[in-house]
Amino acid sequence: MNSISVDLPYGERKLTFSVPAQAVMLSAREPDCRVDLDLLKAQFTALLPNPLPPGPIAIVVADKTRLCDYPRILPWLVAFLQAQGGTREHIRFYIAYGTHSRQTDAESLAAYGPLYRQFPFVHHQSRDQGQFTQLGTTRRGTPVRVRRDLVQSALIITIGAISHHYFAGFGGGRKLLFPGLAEQEAIYHNHQLFLDQRTHELASGCRAGQLSHNPLAEDLEEINRFLPPYLSIHGLLNSGGEVVAYRCGNRYHHFVEACVEHDQSFRSPDRGQYPLVLASAGGFPKDINFIQAHKAIDNAAAFVAAGGHLIVLAQCSDGIGSSTFLPYIDMNDRRTVFAALLHRYCGNGGTALSMMAKTKRFSIALVTALEESLCHRIGITRLDQHQVQQRIGQQKSMAIIANSSMLIR
Repeated sequence: MNSISVDLPYGERKLTFSVPAQAVMLSAREPDCRVDLDLLKAQFTALLPNPLPPGPIAIVVADKTRLCDYPRILPWLVAFLQAQGGTREHIRFYIAYGTHSRQTDAESLAAYGPLYRQFPFVHHQSRDQGQFTQLGTTRRGTPVRVRRDLVQSALIITIGAISHHYFAGFGGGRKLLFPGLAEQEAIYHNHQLFLDQRTHELASGCRAGQLSHNPLAEDLEEINRFLPPYLSIHGLLNSGGEVVAYRCGNRYHHFVEACVEHDQSFRSPDRGQYPLVLASAGGFPKDINFIQAHKAIDNAAAFVAAGGHLIVLAQCSDGIGSSTFLPYIDMNDRRTVFAALLHRYCGNGGTALSMMAKTKRFSIALVTALEESLCHRIGITRLDQHQVQQRIGQQKSMAIIANSSMLIR
């Protein structure tokens, strides 16, 4: 059988495999655009109040798991704001962790560049009850609790990459403010909409690339109406996770337009399902921990036939990435997990349910730095590069995904 060699990202390096020549390569259509800072300046100028309102300027950025070429765009933005009359002492950055763990200073410096040492960066803590104000409650009962100092800012600007999200539809944009700078229990109330209380299954509309008929995404849209006015710079990425264009907006439909543009590149037309899928999460930071890598696992799962096999390259150098995931996995029964989450949604319980659903349908193996015992606990197999090559063997029907964190079906 003829074979070809493929290099797949793993952490910050690549692993090479020999695969059948007839293997189906599932890949994105690279965006046909490029970064044009002159165009960005013109678009942003048209949206920016003139003159700038006096008072604090809040610039909201994502954490290390959702990079947006910040070392390049943040100095540009600061210089632009200062040219428009913004003062240095009024500019403050907010890291939109949501319920994610705090980064180290070294990780933040790598993510945002030298500006991290030059301006104040607020590390958001969703459990610090004293810092929030409630702006309203959605029809689905989600309290819109966000940082009080954010609401008191004279100008709010979000900068983040548009991405598919496995239950919110899309990440970036409005998610930088809620859940990014929101209160923990409010975040969990929104996330609980991932559960369909009628069927006791995961809500069918909560899937990557879907905003309409997605109860969680629709709740986020309603939350957006309660938020103070803000400007957004949306980063569009290529399959390597590099920003290739920026889009500006100050309305929800601008966010939707950026999502549509992203989706056109990263939704596969392939409707097939395969007995074996070999996928990479896309390397660092897409595989920085298991919670982030799960998004790639979820995307790749759509291409795996029932009873088939999924092998994912996900280094997970930061481990699981959550303290709330494993306790639900350890319940060993999805009905018990579902009931517990209906009673009180917490952390990554929905991710645990999602993994349970996938491991019931087909087998999952990881090439990973996670301990073998930990993989077994999750219900998956740990393989090394040689073992993966043996499993590929003389496989006649399989698919390869070089960056499954950025490709949906």
